[in-house]
Amino acid sequence: MERTDDKRMPMAILGGELSADGEMIAAACMDGVYTLDLQSGVRKKHYTHESYARTAFWLSSNELFSTGYDGQARWFRLDSGEENRHQKLHQFWSWDAAISPDRHRYASVTGQYIAGGYKYEPAEEIEPSVVIGDCETGDVVHRLPHVPSVQAVAFSNDGRLVAAGNLMGEVRIFDIHSGDCISTISTADFTSWGIIKSHCYLGGIFALRFTPDDKSLLLAGMGPMRDPMAGNGKQLWQKWEWSSGDQSKMIDQIHDGENGEGLMEALAVHPEGTMFAMGGRLRGGDWNVALFSLETGNRLTTLKTGYRVTTLQFTDEGQSLLVMGTQGQPDHKKDGAFPDFGRIEKYRLS
Repeated sequence: MERTDDKRMPMAILGGELSADGEMIAAACMDGVYTLDLQSGVRKKHYTHESYARTAFWLSSNELFSTGYDGQARWFRLDSGEENRHQKLHQFWSWDAAISPDRHRYASVTGQYIAGGYKYEPAEEIEPSVVIGDCETGDVVHRLPHVPSVQAVAFSNDGRLVAAGNLMGEVRIFDIHSGDCISTISTADFTSWGIIKSHCYLGGIFALRFTPDDKSLLLAGMGPMRDPMAGNGKQLWQKWEWSSGDQSKMIDQIHDGENGEGLMEALAVHPEGTMFAMGGRLRGGDWNVALFSLETGNRLTTLKTGYRVTTLQFTDEGQSLLVMGTQGQPDHKKDGAFPDFGRIEKYRLS
């Protein structure tokens, strides 16, 4: 991969999306929602959440949708420069959100891990952990149960399903019309149990994507650690073939010798369905972004970006990969402001 663009944003980018014409980025940053013109480099802050903005999407060329750690969803029109709607979705954070391929539905997930018993198993949710709503009206269509915390969500490519993954490695797949849970996946490979420094569960599934045929799901996160605070679990993806009931099965995972250490937070599937990208943090090893063959699972190439990657997206033509994230948080202000530490890079695929 060859880097062809490198832009900076004032604050860490926790989520973002490329516009349909490929010219603009919508970026959810710690201090609000921005747009960035990739050609001119002009960036503009449009609005804020009451806490960090977590995700940002294009509903059209003129309307943005975002969720935040305030548990809110916000709609913003660029032509008027005004917020035209907001909706309180959760009492706690929106950990992640997704937009259906037709831009008609949104999904957001939440939940706080609180020990529910002497085994420190998660307590039952205090509110439904999965919310599905209508992008045009903002109305909530379904509030669906899960085990908190639920940290990753994705729509299927045909827009009929939503998958939501949690701290304990459980994925529930819902029919968005009926709200029924039609399948589950359960894996203990992403969750750590603390036996050093603290007794608690950490980790879980941090990114999800359906494969192009919607028959399988890619999961990403980090392998278990003896010291959950160390962040040195192996970089991990798994591919699961899901089916109705509890018959889902894992069909592949990151191959031995191809992983380093660190939490993986982002997944993207190439438009041609031939490969996928996974990225996140680097704790040990020599890469924090890598491309893998969807057919064989083999690692194809890697990047060492030098910063935490939170979002990956292939351009529609599939010729480039956008990488977004944060270059650490500066501890000193310069001229009364922190130096820019949000990063957006573009890499051409060879």
